[in-house]
Amino acid sequence: MITPEFAILGHPNEGKSSVLSTLAEDDSVRVSPTPGETTECRSFPVIIDGREVLRFTDTPGFQNPARVLAEMKKRAKSGENPLVEFRRFAAGIPELHDDYELLGPLERGAGIIYVVDGSRPVRIVDKAEMEILRLTGKPRMAIVNAKEHNDEYLEDWKNEFRKNFNSNRVFNAHRATYAERILLLEALKSIDQDWQKPLSLVVEAFRKDWAARNAATVDIITGLLTDCLSLQLSENVGSEKEAVHSREKLFHTYSETLARKEKIAHERIRGLFKHNIFQYELPPHSVLHADLFDEQTWQLLGMTKKQVVIAGGLGGAAIGAGVEMATLGHSLGIFTAVGTVAGALSALFGGESFSGKAQLMGIPLGGERVQVGPAKSIDLLFVLLNRSLLYYHHVINWAHGRRDYNKTGQPLLASHSSQGFTSRWSAGNIKICHDFFKIVGSRSSDGGVKETARFRELLGNTLQEISESE
Repeated sequence: MITPEFAILGHPNEGKSSVLSTLAEDDSVRVSPTPGETTECRSFPVIIDGREVLRFTDTPGFQNPARVLAEMKKRAKSGENPLVEFRRFAAGIPELHDDYELLGPLERGAGIIYVVDGSRPVRIVDKAEMEILRLTGKPRMAIVNAKEHNDEYLEDWKNEFRKNFNSNRVFNAHRATYAERILLLEALKSIDQDWQKPLSLVVEAFRKDWAARNAATVDIITGLLTDCLSLQLSENVGSEKEAVHSREKLFHTYSETLARKEKIAHERIRGLFKHNIFQYELPPHSVLHADLFDEQTWQLLGMTKKQVVIAGGLGGAAIGAGVEMATLGHSLGIFTAVGTVAGALSALFGGESFSGKAQLMGIPLGGERVQVGPAKSIDLLFVLLNRSLLYYHHVINWAHGRRDYNKTGQPLLASHSSQGFTSRWSAGNIKICHDFFKIVGSRSSDGGVKETARFRELLGNTLQEISESE
């Protein structure tokens, strides 16, 4: 089967490269605010399971549309193929290089995706470009690249598109989600009957590939939770004075280890969704900037009051390790009150005696042996889980055509920055998490196969909901 190809065409600096980068999920596409940066065609294959299923080709912008249109009309009237004959005519004319080059993919059979900036009015030169593309006779779709929230000229564009294109869509290349990319690919199927079958296979391949990425994300997050919740550090001490220092040192190592494991897991998730080149920054107001053991993190991403009650009724897993229940299980609030980890431990347990019964987030303190972990509070599971879901949400919705990685502004995750994704989970879902948490802590002989499978299914469904809800 011939690989479907689409050439991305339009006037310079209209967002062609941004649209291509987002559709192809390829952040190697050069995106520049300088008109005329692209002077040669360059193809970007979409590879799934080692096979090229689709190809997008970046093209130079139109430079001489009025002249190109006049030459093509002349050839069309004489019964010639206007596309083929114009390129033969323009091949040796330097000032027509870009126009000759951009029509090359169409001569070899590529479909057309024509991109315009919808924040400006339709111009005479735009109408000339659209007429040129109509004369090629190729299957074609027009895209309004909605750079700004400005629809003043949208209807004017649509009216012109209806005269010259098989289909048209509004598409923000800087904010397009996975769901919106799939909808655009679905729409491409309608531009030519002969393309419906190959493009249906392409869309099916995209969906299967996305499901495989989500399954891999489930593996990563489940592994992260298992490693973090079961982490245990300990150290022998010879005196109570040594124990005070040892507790502070172990907790520091414990928190650093969790942070490192989390960072590695998040980087692996980013790699799954092909963000490989730019080290972009998280939205400036994202809770992910906060430390894992920051009190605000636990307040925003831990369990809700209702969920605390539900989990407490299930038994077998501490809520906030039985400390500071008045703060809805966020026992780490005491760190803020005292100011330091060492001070918090001293305030909570005293500096003189260590009974072996006191615990903080699963950190038991013994007389001759100081131990940190495994976690006793299920709240840690929810904090780690919500941070991973938040990171996943950010990564899948960071369009590859977007380049404002270091600019401030409205956070991409504004809708989820004030609560966790699990905040509305039912009692049944809380029980699934509770059972998974118990088997991780107990290290059961059968590995908790059933409990883990139910948790993985819940996690997979959640990822799919996040993908499709945007």
